Order: sequence, then structure tokens, then C-alpha cells
Amino acid sequence: MHPLWLWFHKTGSPPMFYRLAGKLMPWFWALAVIIGVIGLYLGLVRAPADYLQGESARIMYIHVPSAWMSMFIFAFMAFCGALALIWHVKISEVLMISAAPIGMGFTVVTLITGSLWGRPTWGTYWEWDARMTSELVLLFLYFGVQGLYSAFDDRRKGARAAAILALIGLVNLPIIHYSVEWWNTLHQGSSIKLLSGKSTIHPSMLWPLLLMAIATKFWFVASLLHRARGDVLEMESGKDWVQQMLPGAAESADGKAP
Repeated sequence: MHPLWLWFHKTGSPPMFYRLAGKLMPWFWALAVIIGVIGLYLGLVRAPADYLQGESARIMYIHVPSAWMSMFIFAFMAFCGALALIWHVKISEVLMISAAPIGMGFTVVTLITGSLWGRPTWGTYWEWDARMTSELVLLFLYFGVQGLYSAFDDRRKGARAAAILALIGLVNLPIIHYSVEWWNTLHQGSSIKLLSGKSTIHPSMLWPLLLMAIATKFWFVASLLHRARGDVLEMESGKDWVQQMLPGAAESADGKAP
């Protein structure tokens, strides 16, 4: 077996993953907090107010990174779902399901902050334009993934069904991203083009946005590892390695101990 493939399988084993996640998690939490505080300070205090929207535009330092994360996490779920369907990797199933509530949270934050930003900008909290509607559809897809997983008594079957829905739901991501170009919407075109051209947003506003984008990704990884470790313990509660590490875990899972 190729060394890289062997490493992948060893890292993906529940005991190895649990221990590695426990070591990495504090570092990701720390980076998320430090970078997030710096990003919020630069965005809410140091960055200038928008010349058209004034102080209300500062909500973008929460709204935009949350919107990016809502799509990024769903794409991550679909990737994990593909690994689970093709190679039957149990940790991929765990990561996919553990990511769903986090992605749902970012999507809710995106919709709420977008509505709050829309009121002073467009004069309404909600408008059924393409981007807002497709983002709402994304929230329903997150609900669908979680609901489909919970509908099965066999968690492996539930994870595979949820993986199929996550892969189908990928079609919504380009709709969200390109909706401004494809249809006439209230949202303005993208002003941040790191790879495809020059960004039109001033650096004093761009850097806080990028820092918040990095902070939310670290926060996602830390939250994902935290949730996944709990799911791994529940899934492996009857295994020897769990009993040796956490005495009484298996008995508690079987109802033999409180």
C-alpha cells in the first residue's frame, strides 16, 4: 500500500482521529479567537465607514465571512460524503454529519445579518431575489441532511443517504455564487477578486474581511473536531480503546451506568 494512502487510513481510524483531534483542537480555537479579535477590531474600529452606506456597512465583517462559510462547509460535507460513499470511510461520515449544524449556524447568521443590512440599504428586510432565495434553499438543504441522517435507525445507512443529498445539493452553490451575474438582483457584484483580478474594495476594508474569513475557518475546524470527537465516542462506545481510555463509557452507553 502507498505510504500516503496508509497514512490516510491510519489517521482516519477512530482511535487515531480522536487523539489527533484532541491535540489540534486547542490550537485552532486559539487561532480563531486571536485572528477574529484582530479582524473585528480592524473592521469595526479602524476601517472607515462606507461612503454610500455609512456605518451600517460594518455588518459585512460578519455577514460576508458567514456567507462564504455557509457554502464552504456544504462543499466540505459533499466531499466527505463522496469519500464515505466510495471508500466507506467511517470518519468521513462522522465529519460530514458533525459539520452540518455548524454550516446551518453560519447560514442562519448570513440570512439574519443580510436582512439587518438590507433594511437601511434597500428599505426592506427581505426580498425574494436570486441570492437571498438560494441562500435560504441552502438552509433547507442543511436541515434535509440532518433530518435524513436522523430518519434511519442505522447510522451508517443514514449517513449514506445524507451524503447523496449533500452531493445533489452542490448544484445550489454555483447558483448562490453567480446569481448576481445571471439575474438582476439587489446584491452588488463581487468586489473581492483575489485570483481573477484586482479587488475594488479598499485595503483598509479588505484586510479585516480576509482576517475574519480566516478566523471563521479556524473556528469551523475547532468546532468540527469538538463535535466529531463526541460522535466518535458515541459510535465506538463498545470498543476496547474507548473502555481503556474512558472507563465506564461503554456501560453508560448501554444504560448500565448513569
